[in-house]
Amino acid sequence: MPTSHRNRTLSPIAQRMAEDMLVRNLAQRTIDSYTYHVERFSKHFGRPLDELGPEEIRQFQLYLIEVKKASWSGFNQAVCGLRFLYHVTLPRPWVVQQIPFGKRPKKLPTVLGAEEVSRLIACVPAFKHRTVLLTQYAAGLRLSEATHLQVSDIDSSRMQLNIRQGKGSKQRLVPFSPRLLAELREYWKQTRPTGSFLFSGKTPDVPLANDTVQKACRLAAALARIPKHVTPHTMRHSYATGLLEAGVDLLTISRLLGHRSFLTTMVYLHVRQPHLESTPSPLDWLPVRQCPRWADPTQPSAPPTTGNGESSPNPTTQPGPGQPRPDRPSV
Repeated sequence: MPTSHRNRTLSPIAQRMAEDMLVRNLAQRTIDSYTYHVERFSKHFGRPLDELGPEEIRQFQLYLIEVKKASWSGFNQAVCGLRFLYHVTLPRPWVVQQIPFGKRPKKLPTVLGAEEVSRLIACVPAFKHRTVLLTQYAAGLRLSEATHLQVSDIDSSRMQLNIRQGKGSKQRLVPFSPRLLAELREYWKQTRPTGSFLFSGKTPDVPLANDTVQKACRLAAALARIPKHVTPHTMRHSYATGLLEAGVDLLTISRLLGHRSFLTTMVYLHVRQPHLESTPSPLDWLPVRQCPRWADPTQPSAPPTTGNGESSPNPTTQPGPGQPRPDRPSV
């Protein structure tokens, strides 16, 4: 994740771009990401941003794909930053919409079963990291939403979590179970957080870093011998899939997850276990004795057999000279 733009020395244009995004109340991580890619674009050519144009943008995109092997999410973040720069901060006469996005591969989310989640949680060494992952799984939170939780966000009387730092600065209420409440109370008794954040970082006024939880999750997955690619976001995917398999409707799951579009939630239809298990295979419809087998053309074909494994007479075979017919007794 890029360093905060406040801790970096920005060019005057990049600084003005950060101020333009701040005026529009964009998220801090969005400002950090856009300014990082724009500064990277300028340093690649060694020229100021106001001297670069469409041809340099095209060369920079090819550089990201062919040389840096950038992921499609990182590539599209750079495109978003450049579009904002030349549409808002440095308006240009050429059409900004001509800067193409990359087609992002559509991958299914990684989902863990209940037994795998139990093994993963049990293998997390630190109590704080274990409680963060458990909170994500119990309430379907994003990692940043879990680390920014405050003690005042826990409404034990209504059994709800108040998510203030949602994606896109959207606030929502999420129900949680009595078991999670007991775990959070036990965590509070042992750690006694003094700052505003329930899961504080190095200092009480700073939330726990996402990288720390991600490293702990990878270590726990290795210790639990889970071969899947497990990240903290896998807890959120497992929560949504578990609700879907339990019979909760998609619209409710979409609201609980804080999705902007209902179509985003429909991806979990492709990974729910009962849906996949109930789908038959056409191979199962074929009779077992009539399943095709590969035959070696160099070997003579075996005579057909009866049900008890003995060779059956071929009715089309004619008897040789001096041999009795099978339907006529020999004299």
